[in-house]
Amino acid sequence: MRVLIHMKPEPDLVAAVIDPARTVLPRDVAGELPGVELDHDYTPVPIPKPMPAVPGGDPLSLEQPLTFSMAPEHAGVLVRGQIHDFDNARRIAMLTVARPDVLQLAADSVIESTPTCGGDPPVGDWREVAGFFAELKSDSLNGTRVPLAIVDTGINLEFVSDKRDGLAISLDAQNSWVPPGVTGRPGQFPVAHGSMCAFDTLIAAPDATLLDLPVLRSQRQGRTVMEGLLSDALAGYSHLLSFLETMPQEQRKLVVSNSWGSFSPQWDFPPGHPGNYSDNPAHPFNLLVTALEQAGADIVFAAGNCGRECPDARCTSTDRPIGGANSHPRVLCIGGVNTQRDRVGYSSQGPGRLSQRKPDICAFTHFSGSEAFGPGTPDSGTSAACPVAAGVVAAIRTQWSAASISPGELRTLLRRTADDRGAAGFDYDYGYGVVNVPGIMDALHRRQKNGRTGGS
Repeated sequence: MRVLIHMKPEPDLVAAVIDPARTVLPRDVAGELPGVELDHDYTPVPIPKPMPAVPGGDPLSLEQPLTFSMAPEHAGVLVRGQIHDFDNARRIAMLTVARPDVLQLAADSVIESTPTCGGDPPVGDWREVAGFFAELKSDSLNGTRVPLAIVDTGINLEFVSDKRDGLAISLDAQNSWVPPGVTGRPGQFPVAHGSMCAFDTLIAAPDATLLDLPVLRSQRQGRTVMEGLLSDALAGYSHLLSFLETMPQEQRKLVVSNSWGSFSPQWDFPPGHPGNYSDNPAHPFNLLVTALEQAGADIVFAAGNCGRECPDARCTSTDRPIGGANSHPRVLCIGGVNTQRDRVGYSSQGPGRLSQRKPDICAFTHFSGSEAFGPGTPDSGTSAACPVAAGVVAAIRTQWSAASISPGELRTLLRRTADDRGAAGFDYDYGYGVVNVPGIMDALHRRQKNGRTGGS
């Protein structure tokens, strides 16, 4: 079983892991761990410590305002490895007793992108979707100077530009991140799922600056190139946190698009186990999502394709399929509707596992767009809906930094202005409704009129 090993080394060693100019090997952090085959190719990742924001708060509770400390005396370090015992639970118990510097062993779940399960033809095209967002363009909200990270299989910049009639696309290769062992350079990966996602973010935010994080292009042997490991996503998020914290507080902007998730509980510890990912807000990746959002990032996740009417073949259950970070209370979870605003049958329904009220809203999918999977093939699944919504968020961030409207405030605004569908108010099919740019712009204009101006 693959595991993430959360450790608390001496502060000097933690400081070395945090310092990008120094090289620290997994064995420097973990030494010999009985019964664990350490992955020596995985660069140790620093993990900030959640701490009560109010003096005297419960140091063990996550249900309160938190701050995150990367000070060496507080932060931990993650390495990864495999446990080959027949009785994994016994091995984990023995290890945590023998090594008090091991804080936690957590599931390193397989993650995969979320393509559609259906073979229906496209409904509308990307230009029709762009028409729904015309008010963004009229207000010059186009994503200029907004970093937009595509966490997926990698982007083929030339392909995306060609499909957008030669649009000049901005890619920040320096601040992109490629997992160790993955061959390729940012913007030059084979045309696949990540190129579709990049194309779809640019519908609303054509001038955004893309960051390429091909975490799903893992070297782990699997059925498809779309399989990846949660540990690679965790390392990529740690990189994004460092990148965001280099920006002045008043100018922070970062949108992160994630069209992937974990399809099967067989890839996870059972609910209630301290290493569980799907239901556990204290899993290291879920904590890092909290830290990145609190630092000022807008994090957008696909709801998944385990809808009861038309579930993806990999879905082992349609009962509460939105789990892990896809259901995190500090992310925007996106379901899918077609251009006629009808929910597509494969869009996963709530309740979510970490936060019940998921999905948050729906965005458009199953339209003719990038044709990354061949002519006539729609951009589909909540995989397309997620980057469409991420593009809307990036467009808003053209003028409104996280200091002007926090990620939490922006999520609330998107939910409050959504075009209500299905049952009145929130429901588990549509969330709060379909993303509604005219409603968003009205709310932003009222905010400006009341003196709460935007800032770049």
